Order: sequence, then C-alpha cells, then structure tokens
Amino acid sequence: EILRLWVAGEDYRDNIRLSTEILQRLTEAYRRIRNTCRYLIGNLHDFHPVQNRLPYEKMEELDRFALHRLQELSRTVLKAYDDFEFHLIYHSLHNFCVLDLSSFYLDIIKDRIYTSSADSQERRSAQTAMTEILETLARLMAPILSFTADELWSFMPEDPERPASVHADVFIPVKEEFIDPELASRWEVLLSVRKEVSRALETARKDKRIGHSLDAAVTLGCSRELFDRLTAYREALRSIFIVSSVELKPADQLEGGVETESYPGLKIFIEPSGDS
Repeated sequence: EILRLWVAGEDYRDNIRLSTEILQRLTEAYRRIRNTCRYLIGNLHDFHPVQNRLPYEKMEELDRFALHRLQELSRTVLKAYDDFEFHLIYHSLHNFCVLDLSSFYLDIIKDRIYTSSADSQERRSAQTAMTEILETLARLMAPILSFTADELWSFMPEDPERPASVHADVFIPVKEEFIDPELASRWEVLLSVRKEVSRALETARKDKRIGHSLDAAVTLGCSRELFDRLTAYREALRSIFIVSSVELKPADQLEGGVETESYPGLKIFIEPSGDS
C-alpha cells in the first residue's frame, strides 16, 4: 500500500524521486489516513444506517458543514481522476483526514459522541455524518489504496444494498444537496477564530499559565461585525474551541489580551478557569 501511495503521490510529469525518507514520510501519511478511518469505524459500532440515519435538515450544523467539506473533497478528487492528476488525490485525501477531520471535526464532536445518550439526536447526527464520510472516503481511495479500502469496507455498518467489495461499487457523485455556501461562510469565520484561539492557547501552555485547553477560560474582544457573527454561536464556542468557557466582549471593553495579527478586529485573553 505504501508503494501504491508513492506512485500516486508522485507527479509523473516531473522527475520521480524515491528514498528511505520519502517512504517513511508516506508511511506516516498512510498511518494518519488509516487511523482516521479506524476512529470513524470505532464510533459507528451501534449505528445502523437504515434505522438510525437522520435526514439532512435534522442534523447539527457542524455535521452539515462536515458534509459540505466532504463534497468539496469529492469534487476535487473525482476531477483529479478524470485528469490523471493522481498526486492531487493523495494530497487531498491526506489533508482532509488530517486537517478537516482529525484536527477539526472529530476533535470537536468527540465529547458529543462519548457523553450524549446512545440514541440522542446529537449523537445520531454525528454518526450520520461519519457514515457518509466513510462511504465516500472508501470509494475515493479504492483505486489507490486498494487493500485498505476493501478492509475498511468490510468493517463499515451493514447495509443490504452495499456490494461485498468496494471494487464492485462506483464513486458517489457530488451531492449538491449537501453543498451550503452560506453555512460554509459562517463556519469559515469560526475556523479562522478557532485557529487564532489555538495559537493563544499554545502560548499560554508554553508560559505554564494553563495545562490542557480545558483548563482555560477564553475572553474574546471582537469588532462589532465579528461580535455579531459569533453571538449566534455563543453557547457552542466552548465546544468548538475545546475550552472551559468563552466570553464575548466588544474589543474596546476588553482590558488586556493579545491582538491577533492575522485576524483584524480580534483580541484574545486567556486565564485559568475557576474549575482548574
């Protein structure tokens, strides 16, 4: 599988390179893709698509955003297959697993998956999204990671309409009903703010002011426009940032804090939470 990934990851229009270092790097990339898929499967043990799948309109907004990003991945990868640009497929799959899933979506929903009641709408919403992601990823990776995709296929939630092997199936077309530019625009703002908060949390950890991010109470000083955007997510920000608490204030009312360079109109103040 690593050699398949190496062949796919090289741009055949340029010089082809191979070394122990390259194979080690690809092995680590493969491990990340595989472990992400293992995590998805591990949290679908009690999910039966026919009985438990939620309709799109009843899903949580974060889960719908994950499906929007999944369609962007599908569009990119399917076009890359058509254009024989296989290196784009490898990089797109790897980045989606590492950045969109492991570092963002799965990181945020783990508390919902682990602490919500088994049959709650919140948990079933996340499982519906994870099932859709698995169904798509298995097919997209099948021509390159042939054995891994088939192994993944064998552990997926049972579906009477699914063939015995992924190689007996076809790609899932881009699902236009999951594409929501307005929702994506809102979450791109949240992603940008989350990135700045994560940087501030890392600085606070290095300075020994906090331990885990859950030890932190975050206060955001916002421009009027950003304040209005974030207010709608006031209750969800704690989960999105994975901290103890989040408070919003107009920027001119926040004493102290650090102004962010890459996000104008945002100041961040971090202190240990009262629970730490």
